Amino acid sequence: MDQMTTDRFAPIHALMLTDVYKLGHIQQYGLTGTPEVVYSNWTNRGSRIEGIDRVVHFGLQAFLHKLNSWFKPFFSADEDEVCALYEERLIQILGPNTIGSDHIRALHRKGFLPVLFSAVPEGTAVPLRVPSFVFENTDPEFFWLTNYLETIISAEVWQPSTSATLAHELRKVIETGAERTGGDQDAVNWQGHDFSFRGMSSTETAAASGAGHLLSFWGTDSLPSLEYIERYYGGDYVAGSVPATEHSVMCTGSAVLGERETFSRLIDLYPTGIFSVVSDTFDLWQVLTDFLPSMKDEILARDGRMVIRPDSGDPVDILCGTIDSTLGHNGDIILLGDTPTEKGVIELLWEVFGGTINEAGFKVLDSHIGAIYGDSITRERAQQIIDRLAAKGFASTNVVFGVGSYTYQYNTRDTFMSAVKATWAQVDGVGYDLQKDPITDSGTKKSARGRLAVFRNDDGELYLVEQASPEQEQAGELQPVWKDGKFIRHQSFAEVRQILNGA
Repeated sequence: MDQMTTDRFAPIHALMLTDVYKLGHIQQYGLTGTPEVVYSNWTNRGSRIEGIDRVVHFGLQAFLHKLNSWFKPFFSADEDEVCALYEERLIQILGPNTIGSDHIRALHRKGFLPVLFSAVPEGTAVPLRVPSFVFENTDPEFFWLTNYLETIISAEVWQPSTSATLAHELRKVIETGAERTGGDQDAVNWQGHDFSFRGMSSTETAAASGAGHLLSFWGTDSLPSLEYIERYYGGDYVAGSVPATEHSVMCTGSAVLGERETFSRLIDLYPTGIFSVVSDTFDLWQVLTDFLPSMKDEILARDGRMVIRPDSGDPVDILCGTIDSTLGHNGDIILLGDTPTEKGVIELLWEVFGGTINEAGFKVLDSHIGAIYGDSITRERAQQIIDRLAAKGFASTNVVFGVGSYTYQYNTRDTFMSAVKATWAQVDGVGYDLQKDPITDSGTKKSARGRLAVFRNDDGELYLVEQASPEQEQAGELQPVWKDGKFIRHQSFAEVRQILNGA
């Protein structure tokens, strides 16, 4: 298909953001009488990750911005043109068109999407099986539109929500580690750094996922995330990175100058501030035991920190060494390793540059030197690194964790079993409670029933009320955010961060 053909279908692009089987549902609903309202919800029904029982609500606002943008060409185009294109596409995919385009013509004349979304505030950590948002049509003529949107809602919301949840859980591990070892709590904001862009499935995925990361941390190398935040949320927020080398730089420098001289010139290139050097292009242990000791004075004379970045091998062993320490008879920690691999990066940096002992009795590297590991870091590995460093007497904040696609891409909509389900419908003026409950399922797919309300108990925990009354809906946490193409409530990124961090 050439570009001209693709562009010809641009006016109906938004209508094609669904599954083919959705196209005929307008007729199927009609088998029951005259349908008027379909009411659906988004719920995370379970967790495939042990220990995670809440999912951060994030990404709906961005989706609703996109939804308006996607439908703008449709509403701006000629009515006959969009109907003709719609029927052409249906014939192509379904054969002779028995569906027609009268409903598309009616939607075009409406001039906006007659749908209401109600949600808990973004940034809320929502317990499993409690809905994050509900949505329904606001004009009975467009009952078919509610679940027509299910597919694109599912595709757009699960990734930012899932990544926000994983980042939030990682932050809990890092915060706890800092508390345990007396680390600087301000450093935690920068201790998780997003390196995931290149491993994500698309630029759009990287942007949405990276924005979820930035709800819990401030460090990122994913520039598309900044545009995502500013376009769909706005407001002031903190995000940052530092100059850093990659293997191509180190290989070129080593080929022309030699590796040692490349390190030396990098120190001269950045006399102030933080900069990071990938250090395992060849021999990490030579860098730590030969190059850095020979440049110690220059490194300590800088007004800033030089960060050593290994990214090959087992991150736990590389950072912490292969042999744990032990306690002496007087309670002092005795470091047992003799070789560089047995000692690990942090201990080797301590031997060269030293540092201080914090109030909790843990070693903190000199402020001129540090380490970051950015390959295959997970919540579990971060915990192992923190535990192993603590066993050797080092504060957890001696290390920055580079979080990549190994954490953020190896997930699906089923990670938290996220799904849209209709739970209420109105047909011929009568409301009907709906519920899916497959006898062949474990119970995970059993849906809620009726119209829904969400409340907080005395402990502040969210809980679901099924078959809710209008009064309960009005008083609950699921409040209108978007109606008929316009925002009723709009959150800044800073507000979303604040809600999550206070959860």
